[in-house]
Parts: sequence; structure tokens; C-alpha cells
Amino acid sequence: MRAAIIDEPGSIRVGDVPDPVPKERQLVVKVGATGICGTDVHIADGHFPPTPYPIVPGHEFAGEVVEVGPDVPGEWEVGDRVAVDPSLFCGYCTPCRNGHGNLCANWGATGDTVDGAFAEYVAVPSANCYRMPDELSWQQGALVEPVSCAVHGVRQIGVEAGEKFLVIGAGTMGLLMQQLLQRAGAQVTVADRNAARLPRAQRLGAVAVVEDAGELEANFDAAVDCTGAAPAIETAFDKLRRGGRLLVFGVAPAEARISLSPFRIYNDEIKVVGSMAVLHSFGPALDLMAMGAIDSDELLTDALPLEEFGKALELMRSGAGLKVQVLPGGGDA
Repeated sequence: MRAAIIDEPGSIRVGDVPDPVPKERQLVVKVGATGICGTDVHIADGHFPPTPYPIVPGHEFAGEVVEVGPDVPGEWEVGDRVAVDPSLFCGYCTPCRNGHGNLCANWGATGDTVDGAFAEYVAVPSANCYRMPDELSWQQGALVEPVSCAVHGVRQIGVEAGEKFLVIGAGTMGLLMQQLLQRAGAQVTVADRNAARLPRAQRLGAVAVVEDAGELEANFDAAVDCTGAAPAIETAFDKLRRGGRLLVFGVAPAEARISLSPFRIYNDEIKVVGSMAVLHSFGPALDLMAMGAIDSDELLTDALPLEEFGKALELMRSGAGLKVQVLPGGGDA
């Protein structure tokens, strides 16, 4: 089969690899669509430490079951349409036993630590597959994984109807976060230095949009950074009222550092929380997609064939597109 392969950081190609063979309790999925996210860029550049090389990346995907492995529960059949949670938790470390598999000491993910879905076919655990309703396209199905990350993030920060939220970053994750917060009743202001992205936030219902969050008053109940940029995180913190909450949602480089006032955290009882990937949120995310709670038309901007994986990666890197996806099968269904 054809697949995108990162042989080592900076070395990317599309070539032939063996077809996957399902192991015990695995399904082989013919990939319909796979989304590119910032993690894929980090993997391509060698900045995602868990990744072994060579690897076929791709962790946001949906497709059709074409082979059922041994000991797979009987409800799965060839032809089933599925969205796939890429999470691979060990199940026996302390975080897993405490219900926090996303913090697994032996954490892995399809496309991040084992071969993924920038390929014609991929083998996945049947337990990670979620049946897709017919009305969702492959591209919408591939959007479920980032929605599930946003669902977990909203749970981490919490939201009450009427609260004022600041979301910094109007990329895919920022706009997903905006939609979920608004659905919970929040008033959301969106900031992004890329002015071309702000009209989408306006169309999605933001009460205000700005290029420079530093110009805003410090009266927000909560703020969410979706950029991973240290200066943006510091600005988000500075815009909180007393008793406010900050969610660090964007992925910063491991070596990055921020400067926050410990006195304000103490004196104003500021809460700072993080949100790591997916946790018991994939099913709810699929339900949200199925009920039309997420406006995918505003998010899905580019779809390229597998052979143009390198171009898709550069679109993501440059910020020219919003949600860039690859269609290994050559089209959507």
C-alpha cells in the first residue's frame, strides 16, 4: 500500500509499505480521511520525543473496516464505517488504574508512536473504534479526534452559563473550543494575530474578536490558550479577573517557560490547569458531530491526495489553511 513515511526528522516521502495485518482484537481500516495537526509537524521536525522513526504518522482519521482480526467482538463487520480514537493506554500503570489513561506512564497513540493513518490502510484496536452514522462524511469523521480533545479541555476548565471567556488562537482547536464553550453558555472573545482567521470566529458567534489580546481589559472569568506560545499564555493569565481560571490547551515546546505572578495566583486565587489529549471524550465528541453541534464547513479548508502529503504538511506549518486533511482513498464519502 501507499503511505506517507517520515524516515527521520526532516526526511519525508510517500512510498510503498506492507499492507497491515490485524493482530488479536484489531481491525484493518481503509482510510477515508486523515487530518494534519501540530503534532504531525512536531513529528516531522523531530520535536515529539515519544516518536520512533521511521513512522507513518496520522492520528485524526476515519474510514471503512475491511478486515476483522482474531478475537474481535462480533459486532464489528467488514463494511462498518468508523472514527478511531488513536489513544493507546497500557491499562496497568498508576494513572491508568486511577482513570487517567491520557497520563499513562507508557502512553502511545496510533500515528504518534506506532504507524498511523496517512496511508491507504491502518490496523487499530477494535476497542478504539466508534461506529459513524451514515450522514457524517469521512472528513467530518476525521474531525472527531480534535473535537474530543476540545471536549476534554472544556471539562478541565469548566464553564457556567454567562461566563466571559477569552480564547487565544483562532486555528482549528481555538474555533472548536469557541463552539463548545458557547454551546455551554459562555460569552467568548477570540484573539489571533492572524487577522484572516478572525472572520470565522465572528461567523461562529464570538462576542468580539481582536488581533492583540493585550489590548483587552482584565475582566475575563476564564481564558484558554490554544497557541502553545509562551507570550500568549502570559497574556491570557493577565486578562483574568480575580478568581479566574486559565487553561493551557495549546502544545508548547517541552523546553518552553512562562512567567506568571505567584502572588496573583495566591492573592487572586487564580487556577491554572492543563489538558492533555483525549480522556473518555471520543464518544461524546462523535455524538456532538452527529447532532450538528460543530460547524465543520468553517473548519475544513483543504483536502489533498496522499501523494501530496508534503504539501499538506507545509500548508499546516504556514498557517495558510485551517484544518488540512489528506484523502488516501482519493475522495470523500
